[in-house]
Order: sequence, then C-alpha cells, then structure tokens
Amino acid sequence: MARTYEGGCLCGHIRFAAEGPALKPHSCSCKMCQRHSGAVILHWVEFPAENVRWTGPGGKPSTWRSSDYSSRSFCPECGATLGAIDDKPVVALVLGSFDSNNRKELAPQYHSYVGKRPKWSAA
Repeated sequence: MARTYEGGCLCGHIRFAAEGPALKPHSCSCKMCQRHSGAVILHWVEFPAENVRWTGPGGKPSTWRSSDYSSRSFCPECGATLGAIDDKPVVALVLGSFDSNNRKELAPQYHSYVGKRPKWSAA
C-alpha cells in the first residue's frame, strides 16, 4: 500500500495529499531555488501529478512560470512556497511544507547545484 504524505502552506489555505512512493528526494542550491524559497538550500521530493491532490479550501496553488518547462507554486494568501508544477506530469513539493518531513524515505539522496551554495555552508 502506498504511503500518503500531507502538508500545506503557512496559513492552511492550500493543502495537499501526495501518494507515494516519494521520487527523487534531493536538495538544490541553484539561484532560482534560493530566490523561490529565501533559503540557500531547498529540499524537494517529486510525485507523479496524478498522485497529488490539492485538498485545502484554496484548491490548487498559484503559479509563476519560472522556465520553459516548469512553474513555481505558492499560496496566494500567505505567499508560502509549495514547490513546482512541471509540464511533464510531475509535481515537486518542498519538504518544509510537509506535515511530517522527518520520514526516512524523504531524506535527500543528492544535491543539485552544490557549487552555488555559500562557501560557509556545511550542508
């Protein structure tokens, strides 16, 4: 039986339920992720789009087209980062938005753009 992961934004307007398995858990330090989140390292996990349901009163999150293949998602009420919705049927969610983000299977397996993180970063 697949595991279900739940989470949402800061104010609860946008909520999600994502059915596993969690795919490609990773960290990223690219400039786009840094600006999207305000953090120097952002942690992600991907799910097939058909496995993600938007369950909160706000329905689907707002999006901003960030590249030729993806849109960043966020809550229109509180502005909280939720992830990215790709043109291919993938939804990537940021681990900070999960209700329980300490599950072992969500631990990042690799780090993208490691050279873009600040030199003082130990992560």
